[in-house]
Amino acid sequence: MKKVNIIGAGTAGLAAGIRLASAGYDVTIFEKNEKIGGRMYQFDLEGYKFDVGPTIVMMKDIYEDVFRSSGVDPKDYISFERLDPMFRLVFPDKSVLNGTSDLVAMTEEHERFSEKDTQGYLAYLADVYKRYVIAKNHFIEKSFRKKTDFYNPATLYQALKLRTFSNAYDSIGSFVKNEKLRQALAFQTLYIGVSPFSGPSIYTIIPMIELLYGVFYIKGGMYAMAKAMERRFLELGGKIKLNQSVEEILIDNKKQAYGIRVNGENHLSDIVLSNADFPYAMNNLVKEKRNKGKYTPKKIDKMSYSSSSLMIYLGMDKKYDVSVHNIYFTDDFKKNITQLFTDTKPTYPSFYVYSPSQIDQDMAPEGKDILYILVPVPNLHHTEQSWDNKATQVYVDKILDLMTTYDEFKDVKEHIKVKKVFTPLDFKDTFNLAQGATFGLRPTLLQSNYFRPQTKSRYVKGLYFAGSSNHPGAGVPIVLTSAKLAVSDILKDDSHDTNKK
Repeated sequence: MKKVNIIGAGTAGLAAGIRLASAGYDVTIFEKNEKIGGRMYQFDLEGYKFDVGPTIVMMKDIYEDVFRSSGVDPKDYISFERLDPMFRLVFPDKSVLNGTSDLVAMTEEHERFSEKDTQGYLAYLADVYKRYVIAKNHFIEKSFRKKTDFYNPATLYQALKLRTFSNAYDSIGSFVKNEKLRQALAFQTLYIGVSPFSGPSIYTIIPMIELLYGVFYIKGGMYAMAKAMERRFLELGGKIKLNQSVEEILIDNKKQAYGIRVNGENHLSDIVLSNADFPYAMNNLVKEKRNKGKYTPKKIDKMSYSSSSLMIYLGMDKKYDVSVHNIYFTDDFKKNITQLFTDTKPTYPSFYVYSPSQIDQDMAPEGKDILYILVPVPNLHHTEQSWDNKATQVYVDKILDLMTTYDEFKDVKEHIKVKKVFTPLDFKDTFNLAQGATFGLRPTLLQSNYFRPQTKSRYVKGLYFAGSSNHPGAGVPIVLTSAKLAVSDILKDDSHDTNKK
C-alpha cells in the first residue's frame, strides 16, 4: 500500500484524502491549526458559531460527489436546504432585489427594474450557459499536464468560443443596461476575489449557476461540510495530525518527493500532496531553487493576487429581519471595486452580511442572531495600508456606522454581545495565505487554465498540489474539483509507473 502525506486539512486536503483512501492509499494529513477545515473553519464564542470563510453553497452536486466517490450516500453526512431567496441585494437608494432560483419570480423581480433588461437577462442566461458547458467540459474538469494539452487545435478552438477577452462587466452590459441589474450580475466575481471590471468575462457564469442550480445552506454551517469530510476520511482509515506545521517538502537529488519534515522530524511517503496555498508552498516548503522551476521567489512576487477581506463576526442579543445572504451596494460601485486593486481601503465600501441563524437556530443562542460581515479590502501585496489594532478599529467602526444607515441595522452597535475581527494579516498568519489574499492567486486571463499552477508538479516527481491558487481556481466547488483533478493525476501516474514495472 503506497503512502501519501497531505499538507493541510483544508477543503481540498480533506476531499483528496477521501478519494485517495477509498482508492487504497495509506493517507496521513498534517494540519498546522488545532482544527481541520482551513478557511472552511468555525469558532464558537459564548454559543455563537461563526464560519470563518466560505458561506455560499453552489453546485451542491460537487459537494455530494466527494462522498459518492467513496461509496456512501451524501445524505448520511450532510443536510442541504435550498434557499429562497438565494440572496437579498440592497442598493444605495434602499431599493431591494431578491435573488431567487425560481425563474418566474426572478423574471418578476427584474421587471420591476426594467422589462427591456429582463429580456436581456434571459438572453444572457442562454449565452452564458453555452459558454459554461464549454468551460466545464474542456477546461474546469481537465488537467493541463503538458503544453500540448492546451496548445492544440481542438482546445484552442474551444477557448475562442469562450470569448474571454472582454471583462465580466462589459460582457454583462451587452445584454443588460440597467445599472442595478448589471451590478446584480457582476458582484459575484468577488466570490473569487477578482474585479468584474478586469476579470475575464467567463466569470459571468457564476450568477447563471446560482439561478439554474440554486444556492443552498448546509445544516450546521459550512464547517459541517469539513466535519463530514473528516468523518468519512477517518472511516476509510485515514489519519489526521493536528498542530503539525510542515517545514519542508523532502525532495531527493533525482527530483523525487519522498516525504515532509514536521517539527524537525521526517515523515516519509511515496507521494506528497500539498493543500497549502501554492505561493506559500513554493516560497517556504520547496527549499531548493532547482525544484521550484519557474516559480522562484521573484516570479511569485510578480504574480497577481486576489482581494482580501475584513471580517467582522458579531453575536447579537436580538433577532434581525434579514435574509441568510445580504449584499449592500455602495453609491459608486466601480470606484469601490477599483480601490480594492489599487491598495486603497474602500472609502464607501459595499459589504456582505451572512446570518445563518435566520434558518438554523443551532448557530446562535435562542432568540439571538449571528451577523457575519465581510468587507472586500486590498491584499497585503506591496501595501501601504496598516492593519494594526488602531487602524483596524477605525475601519471596523466605519463599517458599523455605515450599517446603522440601514433601517434593519439602525441599532446594531447597541446590541453586540460578542465580537471578533479578522484582517488580511489574520488570513496570512492563520492560513498561510500569501499576501493575505483570501482567494489565493487572482484568476486573470494569464493565471487561468494552462497558465495557472497545475495540480501536478512540472518539476518534481511525486509532488502534487490542490487548492484555490491551483487550477481550476477559487470557490469551494472549484477547489473540490482541484482535489479531484489532483487525485486523478496521482492515479494516472501511479498506474503508468506500475505498468512500466
